[in-house]
Parts: sequence; structure tokens; C-alpha cells
Amino acid sequence: MTISNQILPLVKEPERLENRLAEIPPEPGVYFMRDSSDRIIYIGKSRKLRSRVRSYFRDGYNKSERIATMVKLVTEIEFIVTDTEAEALALEANLIKQHQPYFNVLLKDDKKYPYLCITWSEDYPRIFITRKRQFGKEKDKFYGPYTDAGLLREIVRLCKRIFPQRQRPQPLFKDRPCLNYDLGRCPGVCQQMISPEEYRKIVQKIAMVFQGRTQELIDILTQQMNAAAENLNFESAARIRDQISGLKSLTANQKVSLPDDTVSRDAIALAANEEYACIQLFQIRAGQLVGRLAFVADTHAEPGAILQRALEEHYQTADSVEIPLEILVQHDLPDSEILADVLTQRKGKKVTILTPLRQTKAELIEMVERNAQYELQRMQKLGDRNDQAMQDLAAILDLPDVPHRIEGYDISHIQGSNAVASQVVFIDGLPAKQHYRHYKIKNPTVTAGHSDDFASLAEVIGRRFRKYGDDPQLARLGNPDWPDLIMIDGGKGQLSSVVAVLQEMNLLEDLRVVSLAKQREEIFLPGESKPLTTDSEQSGVQLLRRLRDEAHRFAVTFHRQQRSDKLKRSRLDEIPGLGHHRQKQLLGHFRSVDYIRQAAPTQLAEVAGIGPRLAQEIYDYFHPS
Repeated sequence: MTISNQILPLVKEPERLENRLAEIPPEPGVYFMRDSSDRIIYIGKSRKLRSRVRSYFRDGYNKSERIATMVKLVTEIEFIVTDTEAEALALEANLIKQHQPYFNVLLKDDKKYPYLCITWSEDYPRIFITRKRQFGKEKDKFYGPYTDAGLLREIVRLCKRIFPQRQRPQPLFKDRPCLNYDLGRCPGVCQQMISPEEYRKIVQKIAMVFQGRTQELIDILTQQMNAAAENLNFESAARIRDQISGLKSLTANQKVSLPDDTVSRDAIALAANEEYACIQLFQIRAGQLVGRLAFVADTHAEPGAILQRALEEHYQTADSVEIPLEILVQHDLPDSEILADVLTQRKGKKVTILTPLRQTKAELIEMVERNAQYELQRMQKLGDRNDQAMQDLAAILDLPDVPHRIEGYDISHIQGSNAVASQVVFIDGLPAKQHYRHYKIKNPTVTAGHSDDFASLAEVIGRRFRKYGDDPQLARLGNPDWPDLIMIDGGKGQLSSVVAVLQEMNLLEDLRVVSLAKQREEIFLPGESKPLTTDSEQSGVQLLRRLRDEAHRFAVTFHRQQRSDKLKRSRLDEIPGLGHHRQKQLLGHFRSVDYIRQAAPTQLAEVAGIGPRLAQEIYDYFHPS
């Protein structure tokens, strides 16, 4: 007789369920739901754990289809008691990010939307736009994501003109500031002509713009301008006046019609289809729209739960000054009281969460929802366009299925010198830059004055797939890195060289490879002397063109980098005893060969690995007289 060790769901064991529910205390905390495989499938929070968890198993409780399905799978319940609701909220957010439970609302990291980052972890903070929100350093601050990348770039550009700040990532000169210092656009950060404390005061003013505190900043600057004028410091007063004028231009034509424009408020709404929900959050301060943020989530949850998750994610890293006094929501939140209490504690003032039903505030929510609907339509069109392009490409190439992963390859060099190759990857018709790769061509016959694109492409394809040569079928099954299609930039010759190496590796039957010629956008197939009959404006052909252009861009960028590095080292190679590692040490310290040429022997000897004797030889090489 076989005895099954499988654990039954709690709903099928009422006695065990009741005993487990009785063990849960009526205190604030976080609870976990596990399935028969011991996976965490749901994480929640509550100010009274026992009541919340018990409600899931109550017959009369109005559960959504998603929650009802989840309850049927629960085999174990765990909990963590916290001292406060604020701790429960923070703990839940961190655990959801860590475990990614299937039945929780998971916000997608949509790289269409950029963030602004201020690196407060550095002595002289940098300000830059990024599409990667990384929390490697606790003090660094991210604002966003912003729906309008063009407007964000314009605001950053204006802030650089209004407030003097570091304009370049690296110093242009070793011993003096660049022209930006003379123009008053940079306070001389590269030469430390301003202290970190004073520079941080400048950056804090810029941060106020992205915190929605522009009017507060204008009021502060107005007081400083008046004080400077009273002290007859007219040059300083004029500079502050120009800053105020620039700040006012940032908020021009951004007025939102509200009767009580002294109240700071956020308004959030969503629009959803069967696949995902687009969420828009409008930040309104003193009656002005100062920020318009966007989030994307799956739609298997109720609208209120999706909005709650977006708000918790947004306010988790917000400073107290960025939290509004009023939050308008499109749907009732399941845990609005907890969120309101936590935000009230952090703000130091009462924060109210409302679901407006009439008059001006309801009209504001309708406006936010309308913008969310436009964004949803835009995303849907983009998705439909990609789907259509992939289906068209599958039809052109007679592929059995729509290509999920497509790889593109290109070669870049100047008459054979510094030859490199690129591998770019499109997933579902969109660039997947995390899978991009560079290759340095190792073929000894490819040298300056002697190029061989055919041999270079064969080398790269051979290096890419050599680990699969023994068992291609096993490699292909269930391998996410296995491409559905390979595109070679070139014509029949380039394609033939790749086909030959794949035949040698016994992979040609398992990999579909084509080439795209530049002049007429012609597609060549292996073994065919003539290109396919296609229209260059077909969506499938355009998808291949985008892939080809991206492969070319990526290869050229890497080639320029390699060529630049070689030019930097070309003169250093002539110095006896100065190997590649020591060259890197010198260039890392002095930034350029020109600075190395100007350095004294004592300065050269300060570099790790460069002793007094070698430092003198380097100096003598640049100063033979």
C-alpha cells in the first residue's frame, strides 16, 4: 500500500485550519500563505492579524476570483508580529520584492519610464536621468518614474542653467577648471573650489524642484534676493533674480483648476485590459501639476489593491516633505487606514485618503483616468505593432512559430584594425540590452590593412555556439538563451561563412539563420542565390532592419572605444618596462597621456606600481632634452 505524504489545503482540513487561525495573535504584522510545494503564494499585512487572516476563510466573505483561487491552495499560514503598522507596511513591501508571490500585485519595471537620480552617497552628488532604479546605496535618491522623458530632460537642462553645478562626469583639465566655471555654470567641482557642504546646498535646491516644492524654493530665494539688495550686493541679487525667473518658467502653464489650491495632493487612477494595468499618479502642489508619474502592473488583482500597491511603492522611499496632505484615489483601497496612518506619522500632519464622487475632485480623478487610458492604448498599439511585425517576419521566413528571441550580429573595424563584433538580442520584438555581447576578433589573419568579415563572422558564431556542438537538441530544449532566429548583417558571402561553421558544429538544422543586405534591404536564406521577394516597408522587414541597425550601432560604439584605448596607449607602449597593467594604472590616475607628459617624476612615482626609477624613465621619455 502506498501512503501519500502530500499536505492537503487547509480548507479541506477544518480542524487544522481552526487550530492554526486560533494561534494567530490579534496584533499588527505580516502574514504568509504557502502552498503544497512550500512556496509563498501571498504576503499581506494587517493591524489585526487574526481578524484579517480569518476573513479569507469565512464563507460569507466577498472574495474576488483571484483570492478565492488562492485560498483553495493554502496549506500553511505563517506570520511575523510587528510593533507598529508602519513596520508591517515596510516589512510587507520588502518581502514582496524578495519573494515575488504569484497572487500579490507586482509592479513591473517598465524601462520606458525614466527616473531622476541624485547620488547623495557622494561628497559632490551627481544628478542624472536613468531607466534603471537600483538601490545599491541607501542615500541615493530616485524620483519618478516620469511619463514624459522629453520634459524631464528639459527640466534637468534648465536646472543646470539656473543653478551652478557639475557639468561633466570627468574633469577636462587636471590643474584648472573648464570654461563652464568662467561662465558661472559650474562652481569648480573638479578642482574642489567649493566645499562638499556648500555644493550640497545647491543640489538640495534642485532636489526641491523634483519634490514639488518649487514655490517654496521661490519664496526662499526671494527672501535671499531682498536681503542681498538691502546689503547693496546687487550682483548677487541679480543672480538670484535670474534663478527665480528660471524657476517660474518651469511651472508656467501647469495650473490645475482647484478651489483650494493651497492643499498639496496626489491623484491616482488606472486603466486596465486583460494583460496589464497602466497607473497614473498626478502630483499637485499649490494648484500646479509638478509631476506626472506612471506604473505598470498585472491585472489579476482588484483595482483598489493595484492602486494600494502603487502608492505603497511610491511613498516607501519618499521624504516627508514629498508626502501630500490629501491623496485622491479612483477606487477604495483595501488597507487605506493603515497607509493613511503611516503617512500621517511620517508627515507629522494628518494625511487623508479620499475616493471623491462628485464635483471638482471627482473631475480631477476623471482626468487622471483619461490619461491612464491614453497610455494603455499607446502600450497596446505598441504591443500589437510588435506582434504584427513578428507574425509578418514568421510568414516571410516560413517559421513554424513567432520568433521569441532574435539575435543580430555585425562586424566593425577600420581596414582590419581593432576588429570587433556585436551580438544584440530582441525579445518579443524589443531590445533586451541585458543580453547584448561584445567580441574582440582573435583571428591572426585579421590585422591592420587586411580585413576579413567572412572569417570574423564565422569566428564569432563559432564562439557563441561552441558549447552546444556536442548535443544541440538538449541545448535547445528549455534553454532561454537559444535563439529562434539569427540575423547576420551582410549578403550572401557573410551568410555562407556562418552557414559553414554551423554545419561543422552540426547546428545548422537547429538554428534558423538569415542575412540582411544593406543596399536594398534584401533578405538571403542559406543555399539560395537570390533574395526573398519582400517589400522594404513590410513590418517584418522593418523589424529586421531595427535589429540590424542596433547591431551596427553597438559594434561601432565598441570599436571606437577600443580604438580610443589603443591611441591612449600607443605612445606608452614605447616606454621600456611599462607593461599593459602599469599603463592602466597611469591612465587611471592621470586620465590622459597629456597629463602624464606634464607630471613630474615625484608625481609619477605616486602611482601604484611605478617606482622612482621607472618614474624617471617615463619623465625622460617625454622630456628627451
